[in-house]
Amino acid sequence: MIHQWQRFVMGFGLVMVLTFAGALSAPPAKAITTPEIAASALSFDCLEYEVIGICAWLNCGIWGCTVVTSIRVKNYVPEMVVSSYENTGDNPWTEIAYLSPPLGDALGGGRTTEEAATRHSNTHFKNVDVLGHPGNPGFYSYFQGSPYDLGYMCSGPTVPFNPYFISTLDALAWRSGIPESAYPEALTPGVREMGAPGDLWSPIYPRSGFVSQYHDYKVAATTAQRAADIVTREGQPHVYQPLTPHDSPQSGFWAPDPVMEGDDNTHKWQRLEPNLTMSCSLFPDGGQDHNLREPGDYVWALWRPYRCCQRRGQELLWFTGE
Repeated sequence: MIHQWQRFVMGFGLVMVLTFAGALSAPPAKAITTPEIAASALSFDCLEYEVIGICAWLNCGIWGCTVVTSIRVKNYVPEMVVSSYENTGDNPWTEIAYLSPPLGDALGGGRTTEEAATRHSNTHFKNVDVLGHPGNPGFYSYFQGSPYDLGYMCSGPTVPFNPYFISTLDALAWRSGIPESAYPEALTPGVREMGAPGDLWSPIYPRSGFVSQYHDYKVAATTAQRAADIVTREGQPHVYQPLTPHDSPQSGFWAPDPVMEGDDNTHKWQRLEPNLTMSCSLFPDGGQDHNLREPGDYVWALWRPYRCCQRRGQELLWFTGE
C-alpha cells in the first residue's frame, strides 16, 4: 500500500510537471495560490474539535485480556478544494489551471446571451474542478499539541492535489445534463433544491454546469455543490474519481454520509476566493450579498466531519457518543 506521504509527493509532482509544461503559454495571474489555500486550513472555527464519548477496546496479550478505553472525538477535515469558474482553462487556483485546458467539446465557457433565440440571459455555465486539499499534512501537524488536541484527531482519506473531478474531462454530462435531465429528481419541483425558505437558489439535478439563475455567486455555489454531490458518491454517470470512505467502526473510524445540501452532518464550506474567510458555513451563506466577482471565478474548501477513537486493542467492544 502506498504511504500517504508518497501519494502526496506523487500528486504534487503531477501538478509541477503540468505547470512547467504550460509555462511557455502561461495564462494571466490567477487569484489564489497553493500556500494561501494550505494556510486557510488552520481554522479553529471550521475544525470544530469535540470529545463526544469513549471507546472500549479488548486488548489481549500473552498475560490475558484487559479492557482499555480511549476518547472518541469528532472534527471536521479540509478534504477538497472546489473551484467554480467562468472560462475553460482559467481555474483561479494558480498551480492547477493547467489541469483543465480546453479539450474538444469542452471549449469555451461563461454565460449565455440573447444572441440565439433558444438561449436565455439567466442561464449561466461554470467549469468546476475538485482536488484534494493541499493543507492536509500541515493541518494535522499544526493541531497536534495545540489546546484542541486532546490525544487524538480524525483524518480523512483525501490525497492532496489528487484530481477527483475535472469538468472538462466530464464534458458530455457536465455540458448536456445527460442522462440526469430525465431523473425524477430533475423533473420533480421541490426535490433536492439548494437554498432556504424565501431564498431558494437552484436545484441540484441535473448535476451539470448550466444553472438557470441570474446571480453569479449563486450559480458558482450551485455548481460547486453539484460537484461535491457527485464526488462523494459511487457509481454516478460522470467521469470522476469517487471519494467515498467506508465506515470502519471496528477500527474506531466513522466516515460522514455523502454530501447533502443544507446538512452540516455531511459537510460545510469555507470560502477561499474572493475574500478568504477563516469560518465555515452551509449554502446559502450570505456571500451573494458582497462577493460577486468578475469574471466570475470562485474557490471554496469542502470540510467534512469524521468521528474516530484511537485503536487500543484488537476488538472494539462498545462506544458512547453520537
